[in-house]
Amino acid sequence: MKYRLLAGGSALVLTAALSACDVSSGPDSGDGGGRTAVDVWLMRDSVSAQFQREFTADFEKRHPEIDVRIQIQEWDGIGQKITAALASNDAPDVIEAGNTQVAQYAESGGLLDLSDRKGGLNGEDWLSGLAKPGSYEGRQYGIPYYAANRVVVHRTDLFEKAGVDAAGIKTREQWIDATARLNKGGTQGIYLPGQMWYALAGFIWDEGGDLASESGGKWSGALDTPEALRGMAFYEELQALGEGPKDSDEDDPPQAEVMAQGQVAQIISTPGGAGVIAENNPGLKGRLGFFPIPGRTADTPGAVFTGGSDLVVPAAAAHPEEAVAFIRELTGDTWQKKLALAMSYVPNRTTLASAVADDPGAAAMAVGAANGHATPNTPGWAAVEAENPIKDYMTAVLTGGDAAKEAAKASQDITQAMNAGS
Repeated sequence: MKYRLLAGGSALVLTAALSACDVSSGPDSGDGGGRTAVDVWLMRDSVSAQFQREFTADFEKRHPEIDVRIQIQEWDGIGQKITAALASNDAPDVIEAGNTQVAQYAESGGLLDLSDRKGGLNGEDWLSGLAKPGSYEGRQYGIPYYAANRVVVHRTDLFEKAGVDAAGIKTREQWIDATARLNKGGTQGIYLPGQMWYALAGFIWDEGGDLASESGGKWSGALDTPEALRGMAFYEELQALGEGPKDSDEDDPPQAEVMAQGQVAQIISTPGGAGVIAENNPGLKGRLGFFPIPGRTADTPGAVFTGGSDLVVPAAAAHPEEAVAFIRELTGDTWQKKLALAMSYVPNRTTLASAVADDPGAAAMAVGAANGHATPNTPGWAAVEAENPIKDYMTAVLTGGDAAKEAAKASQDITQAMNAGS
């Protein structure tokens, strides 16, 4: 299974071995015969075709008064399509949205406030990296659906050869020491491109900093705080233990393909990266393992950006109560566990992490997800990602620029982008 986190929209995309069908899955009964048709938009590969069929059959058996009509949507251009649907009088009843996209939809007034439903939807145990971006101005609009985050994908044979025990790497200091030991004899201890800003964000969050901060209703870039500068200093130290380019991100060139060439001991990736590596170099199949990104201390895993999706109900939904019933089932214990096993996702609640205990990649993700974060929860963040001064800042520092000066400049750029429309 292949995972890809979109760098621009922050939404999770998974390209699964099984593709879902682009057709409605329930009978096209409309509202006739005393049954209510609930229209649902789910994203490409968020569920397999088999899971979709099984869930729909079970839901309609439990709710004989409801027909489920699932339509599979493509990620490309989905923002504009959802925005148009929310502004119309013909919106679907349930929409899957990338977790960091919810704020911009809520700002428009197009979403139903589900704050009073949190208790009945196990809100006390939701992953914060899904729940927080699903809220806006103190109200809950998005219900956590599933998550995925980055882990360390490593070559188990190279670790063994270097005498490094991956299970013993719990802290940043241990990670640096192990990576330095691996960075010998033509092997890169780690392949870390200079512009992997999601990884930098995790190091900044570990230090108690953030990418931006809000005060009095105005957002400001925060890369120039002492905490953020410490996060960048650690990134610089780790990046130096390999030969990753300082002026590009993980997609240029694709880092999994670089690791497949055989000289890289580690990358920071979603677990699906291991599948891409093995596809490009079948000789590495069975030689790839996973561990959570280490934190500053052994008792807390490294902070990670939580990618994934929330489920929202348009304010114009024709059947809001039936929509909530659908969400309750899909995000409940039974189907969250089945979804995690079928798709190697992290369940939407911390109490369900054991569901993926037998999947090494997903289990490592689940550990990290407990310290999951999201980008600043404001509609203005989309403008930052469109230009992404964070990437330019990282390259400037890694090529010898003064970190404090470059951070101040990037923070100014972030401030301007986030407040451009205010």
